[in-house]
Amino acid sequence: MSGVQFPLEPHLNWGNQMDLIQITLLITIILFIVFILSFLKKPKVYTFKKEQFVSSDMDTVFDFFSRPENLEKITPAAMGFRIMTPKPIEMKEGAIIDYTVNILGIPARWRTMITSYKKNHFFVDEQLKGPYSYWHHKHSFESVDGGVNIIDEITYALPLEAFRSIVHPLFIKPQLRKIFSFRFQIIQDKFNNNN
Repeated sequence: MSGVQFPLEPHLNWGNQMDLIQITLLITIILFIVFILSFLKKPKVYTFKKEQFVSSDMDTVFDFFSRPENLEKITPAAMGFRIMTPKPIEMKEGAIIDYTVNILGIPARWRTMITSYKKNHFFVDEQLKGPYSYWHHKHSFESVDGGVNIIDEITYALPLEAFRSIVHPLFIKPQLRKIFSFRFQIIQDKFNNNN
């Protein structure tokens, strides 16, 4: 035999590459299972409540709030809120109202139904289709000395359990506060400044 040596082929460590593939596959499977289970798990329900006093009479205040087209006036323009249902809309139990609204800059369709209505006392809108997995908004009106107390109570749940802990505190909760701060000022100007 001659003294010629052939260079050795570079040795690939197939064991390490297989471990990496298996770990990646395992992580993918776990994320997929968490995603699927998020649809099966009972969603966390959040609440939001806001009260405001206005120095006006009950008929005037309730009339303003029971006209869905006024929602456009008391919602920030950046929300892109538009009612799609032909106007005028009669506010009554069973009324269905279609909207579009921007959520994080993306237009979304939203359909609500008035599920309960008592003139000069309250009405409830509930989401039938839209961005939340559950939405229940009770608008209450109480006669008090010198005016009316307006109470908004919202109970809602978000889809996709895996993302709730991030999306709710960073986007949804601040957005609701912003909407109702804007609404508070518009209502303050309209009713308490006699405009």
